[in-house]
Amino acid sequence: MTELSSAAPEAPKITRLIARQVIVDARRKVFGYELFDRSVAEHSHTATSDAELLFNALSHSEYDAGINLKPLFINCTHQSLAGGHLELINPEKVVLEIPSMDGDDVEDIDDRRHVLESLCGRGFRLAFKHSVLQPSYASWLPFASFVKIDMNALESGQLGHLVAAASRNVKTQLIAEKVENSEQFQLLLELGVKLFQGYWFEKPVEMKMQIIRPSQANIIQLINLVRQQASTVEIEDVLKKDPTLSFNLLRFINSSGFGMSREITSFRHAVMILGLKKLFRWAVLLMTTSQADATGPVISNMAVVRGRLMELLASELLPPEDSDNAFVTGVFSLLDRMLGVPLAEALNSISLPEVVVEALLLRTGKLAPFLELTVACESADDEVFAKAANALLLTNQQVNWAHLQALAWTDEITA
Repeated sequence: MTELSSAAPEAPKITRLIARQVIVDARRKVFGYELFDRSVAEHSHTATSDAELLFNALSHSEYDAGINLKPLFINCTHQSLAGGHLELINPEKVVLEIPSMDGDDVEDIDDRRHVLESLCGRGFRLAFKHSVLQPSYASWLPFASFVKIDMNALESGQLGHLVAAASRNVKTQLIAEKVENSEQFQLLLELGVKLFQGYWFEKPVEMKMQIIRPSQANIIQLINLVRQQASTVEIEDVLKKDPTLSFNLLRFINSSGFGMSREITSFRHAVMILGLKKLFRWAVLLMTTSQADATGPVISNMAVVRGRLMELLASELLPPEDSDNAFVTGVFSLLDRMLGVPLAEALNSISLPEVVVEALLLRTGKLAPFLELTVACESADDEVFAKAANALLLTNQQVNWAHLQALAWTDEITA
């Protein structure tokens, strides 16, 4: 084992701008809040930005006490619905707003049914646009806890038909959004609508949230320990070494989204409550949402792909311990780009096995050929790829299949 210095770089800070808009009942009492990420352009959010919004909002809910008490409506992409980050959330605290599909192809719409069914089975409530009342979305409607009526997209004569159609599904509550005056409010009340959202009640309120980024190296070390099913004591040592890492963990586990009934104040208790699977997903999500620039999540995801691919390839030829080291090598191979410093300097805050250090810094040792092949998979150079695969006596089919598995696995845990 090569011991390196324990000095950690100063944790950078950024400010996120998240807006929330109230959803009220007929008496104008608060029912819930819809959250928006002001740092992402409207209609351009992605699976990663969805996860980041939910993660930041729930981890920093002390900025607005009301968020702790009411359901949060979060806009999702279809890609983010399968994301592992949802396993970290108490379903009672969150309503997932599901977008309509592009076009009205019934087969494409029905293909999404199993995902919606799975989310409902896990306890999530789902909200849909009023387009879900169209015949082509018949397979989705049974999963609708809420249907949102866009007042700007409808004529007043259409409202009665929509309300009547939604009322046939007894578990569905209607929310009229973009309500802008008292006349609209009165009309909706007469039609039986009971939940409302719009500028007439409240314009979105912006919340500035200070995000403290832990050391990327320490996050990846935590991921590695969890994957090795290390002891609680070993994991606790990593948390003690990086105050910003432990601060983020305690803030998250005590957030409204996690749903604890009492405050967790010790690192050991937090690790025991989360369990290794959820701790792993939390650490990976923290890594992909803690970058200082727009390319950060891309580089982090690429690093995780490298780690998983090296692990899969090494498992074909090496003992299990070396497969674990192969994962670490792949993930750490892009640490210089994640931190913006030379790789040798980036590794100063952690202790790594000699075989990992040799592969990363010297490109020697038994893991070096696996790293070379993994990097070749990212290029379009067939000659380099073939040479690297042949050196390990692996076929193109074996490598390509492992690469596909690594990509799918990374999408699942970081979406």
